[in-house]
Parts: sequence; C-alpha cells; structure tokens
Amino acid sequence: DYQIEIDHISYGGQKNLTFTVKSPELLAMTNGIVQGMSGSPILQNGKFVGAVTHVLVNDPTRGYGIFAQTMLEQAEQVATAEK
Repeated sequence: DYQIEIDHISYGGQKNLTFTVKSPELLAMTNGIVQGMSGSPILQNGKFVGAVTHVLVNDPTRGYGIFAQTMLEQAEQVATAEK
C-alpha cells in the first residue's frame, strides 16, 4: 500500500481526480507512478473509490484517477448499447 493525496476532484469526463504520491518508499524506488500501475485501486478509509488511470508525463509523482462510480456508469452505457 502506498499513500497519495487527492489534489483535485472533477465530476466530468474520465479523469475525475488528480493526486500526488506521498509515500517516501515508492518515491525512492520508482520516482513516482510507473508503467503498469494503471488500474491500481484507490482506497479511502478502507473503501474502494476509484483507480489510477494516467501519470502526468512531466511529473511522475502526480497522476489521474477515475471514480468507481464513473466506471460503473460507463459499464452500464456499454451494456445498454450492446442490446
């Protein structure tokens, strides 16, 4: 488990939040978010709230995430469109 700080929340689109990596051990090992971390769960108070989607290319200590609710809404749209 690594610690992040949510910097900004947006309720539109697929990039619902931005965050900054705060865990010294992760920063020491990788300098931040690396390839393969997309899809990693974001937990708040032990509850699943979303997942990592992107890293800011010019700052690997910062990234984007998507809310679990947004993922569910998009899945419902796909399921409805397939009918």
